[in-house]
Amino acid sequence: VSEQSFFLFPVQIQGTNDSSVVSKCSTAALGYTQDGFLQYFVTTRCRRAPLIHRGYYVRAQAVDHCVREFLLRTQGHPRRQQILSFGAGFDSLYFRLKDVGLLSHTVVYEVDFPSVASRKAALIKGTKDLATFVGGGGGRESGAMSFAGEDYKLLGVDLSELPKLEQALTEAGLDPEVPTMLLAEVVLTYMEISRSDALIQWAAQHFSCAQFVLYEQIHPEDPFGFIMQQHFSRLNSVLHALAQYPNCEAQRRRFLQRGWTECSVIDMNEFYVGFIPEDERQRVQALEPFDEYEEWHLKCSHYFILAASKGRELAWTPLFSKMPGKIRITPHSPQPHFPDISASVCTIHSENVGLRRYGHHSVLIKPCVVLTTGGFGEQDGRHCRLRDLHVLIRNEDKWRAGSIRMEKPGNTWSGRLFHTVMCVSKSHALVVGGRTSPTNAGLGMLWLKFAESMTASDPDCAVVELVSPQPAEDVASSRWRHTTTEVTCQGQKYLFIYGGRSAMQPVLGDWYFLHLEEFFYRKINTGGPVPEGRHSHSACSWNGGALIAGGLGTAEQLLNSVLFLRPTRSGFEWQRVETHPSLIPRYSHTAHVHDGKLLLVGGVWLHSASVPGVTVIELMTGFTLEYQIDTVSLEWPLMLHNHSSVFLLDKKELLVIGGGGNCFSFGTHFNRHPIYLDLCNILTSQ
Repeated sequence: VSEQSFFLFPVQIQGTNDSSVVSKCSTAALGYTQDGFLQYFVTTRCRRAPLIHRGYYVRAQAVDHCVREFLLRTQGHPRRQQILSFGAGFDSLYFRLKDVGLLSHTVVYEVDFPSVASRKAALIKGTKDLATFVGGGGGRESGAMSFAGEDYKLLGVDLSELPKLEQALTEAGLDPEVPTMLLAEVVLTYMEISRSDALIQWAAQHFSCAQFVLYEQIHPEDPFGFIMQQHFSRLNSVLHALAQYPNCEAQRRRFLQRGWTECSVIDMNEFYVGFIPEDERQRVQALEPFDEYEEWHLKCSHYFILAASKGRELAWTPLFSKMPGKIRITPHSPQPHFPDISASVCTIHSENVGLRRYGHHSVLIKPCVVLTTGGFGEQDGRHCRLRDLHVLIRNEDKWRAGSIRMEKPGNTWSGRLFHTVMCVSKSHALVVGGRTSPTNAGLGMLWLKFAESMTASDPDCAVVELVSPQPAEDVASSRWRHTTTEVTCQGQKYLFIYGGRSAMQPVLGDWYFLHLEEFFYRKINTGGPVPEGRHSHSACSWNGGALIAGGLGTAEQLLNSVLFLRPTRSGFEWQRVETHPSLIPRYSHTAHVHDGKLLLVGGVWLHSASVPGVTVIELMTGFTLEYQIDTVSLEWPLMLHNHSSVFLLDKKELLVIGGGGNCFSFGTHFNRHPIYLDLCNILTSQ
């Protein structure tokens, strides 16, 4: 790193403060948090995406929980409490706490770069409502002190310079014998590891009774973590701590080895489920349309809240005291006992980027022809909903893009996402549901007609898109994240439409049987325990019925059930397939059945020490094994969610197409190319 670049880094890190406060302000404006003070710290307001709102909401909830627990547990101390916020930026914690009367015996100290502290001090002095809170705006500036009120001190000091930091805090009146909370939200990771470790150890040695709360990133080793690191590297704000402290346990050891006697660490998925009441979660989930579940759970699995403590009065951490009745998320460890699955990039035309997309659907319409429709992806140098239809043609062992033409497209296609496509004959495929936005899902059904004579040697295919005559009282197709599966009842073929979500209902648990020849809905007797509603699950045809696996339930909880809609003499019956060991809860995966085995491919789960690969379930015994995917040969991070996959029976291979998502505030990621997954080893080794 050049000397010039070195001095640019603090400027870039300070820029994260400006971006963060805009996001926090947007989060408050939409009603996620209650904060009337953030507006004074932003010059330009910008409405952020729902995913970012949720991310900043759960962060605020975690920090506030720890702060309030600290104030509650130490309120009986004969002397005043202290809160020391490192890298506070334009955070409004002091003003919010004082506004609700929680600072009657507490002094708040904030430390940041001198330029940030000076800017914040100027804003406070120039804003009547803020100045009133700290004593009428009579703050003084002296040395490192940018602003001083009776219970609020704002200091401009570089945290990496410990002697100067300690001197400034002493001059500001910080008392090392008073119960003290130290708070660092995405601050220490920007420092060199030796310096951040020294700060942690200094704090343990300096204070006789203290609690340290840390909010930062973890898991740099998986695809989402790779995208996260790339984002911060582009901002010249490298996350130094990730390499040495990549997970919760490493962070816990970090504090215990540096003088702290108690330490608890949980990721934000666990905090959201275990510490936020269900009615509050329901309130938040209803604030605005939302359909970025994968990125929400992935983001939460890559951030943690840590609370470390020392001293008799603080022989606990606020993360010990779970809310009554809440269930702690316990990750299940996959057991990849067999050889890794090899992954290799398909050799299609290098200039073709038409398969860089997610939320699409792919289906085998001929033995060597794969049709991909819809989704969100790249087109003409921009990101948008895709209206084109894409064909991959296999000639021997090579795949290439085939030409395709739509006749009478009109406005019926609409570039839908999270729809389904089912081949119902040699010349027709039926498209069901999907959405253009979370508030627009009334897209109905479409027939796709293609030439029966199309072969790999004659790949050009004219596809005619026709508006399907909707069945009377059609209520089944105004949904997305559902499944459609071919089932058989009394010798008649039906399309089984199950689950999903709609613009009005976040989870649907209903199902419909569409007669494929006469195109009408029929009520068919269905017995057995009615399964809970779900979306983003998988479904496969098997023995005339349908296998349903995983999904997201009514409270956005991940499901691990495997269900079989079994044909009977009078209709169907729901049965549960017991798996051994229990299936790890997941969603946004794809699934296939081969030779009595159910294959689940990719998806999202909350066990973030690894990402889902391929799960094989022996349907007769329920025996389940997890296999990791070897992606060493790939030059880009493979995200196996929001993807599609096609099982190639003759090769015992999976062709995985697309996948990715909008990775929180880190940008949109698309898998660059389709890949093969060679399943021969695992399909023959059981």
